[in-house]
Amino acid sequence: MNLKHGFVVLLMTLAFGCKEEVLPKPQAELRLEYPEATLERLGTEHFEFQFNSMAKIKDRKAQSLTLDYPGMKGTIFINYKKVDNNLEKLLGDAQKFSYEHVVKADGIDTKVFQNQENGVYGQFYSVSGDAASQAQFYATDSLNHFVTGSLYFYVKPNYDSIYPAAVYLQNDMLTIMESLRWKE
Repeated sequence: MNLKHGFVVLLMTLAFGCKEEVLPKPQAELRLEYPEATLERLGTEHFEFQFNSMAKIKDRKAQSLTLDYPGMKGTIFINYKKVDNNLEKLLGDAQKFSYEHVVKADGIDTKVFQNQENGVYGQFYSVSGDAASQAQFYATDSLNHFVTGSLYFYVKPNYDSIYPAAVYLQNDMLTIMESLRWKE
């Protein structure tokens, strides 16, 4: 091989041999960002609260209402019951309902809620894992009123996929609890 051919081989090796190694791209992760909540007040015959204006009010009845979030495929169901010497049963039913999801849940975090100034007491349950409901709460004044709320998605529960929406809607549920006021 003469010098001219050696030089051409060397140039070709440098030109084509110095490319970066081709690596597969990592899977992209979905980044969901939701707008900051703009709050509106909603009143019923027995109570009122603030809710995210992103929600659409559906199925409003005397003892229940539904806040639908079509963009997230989620719904918060809110139910009212009058306390009439049945507080223990109402509390037991609400707690039992929350722990029915333990079979599919990876965990349930319970937070006690107290607003003594407005006479609102309750518990908030956030559920992690592939459970049917990602959050529930109950609130009561212990004398006359009892409200429950539960979050459901109308898609197959896959916690990794619904996690951002679940956290956002759990915050909306906490806002509902914190702003809850009884009507006498």
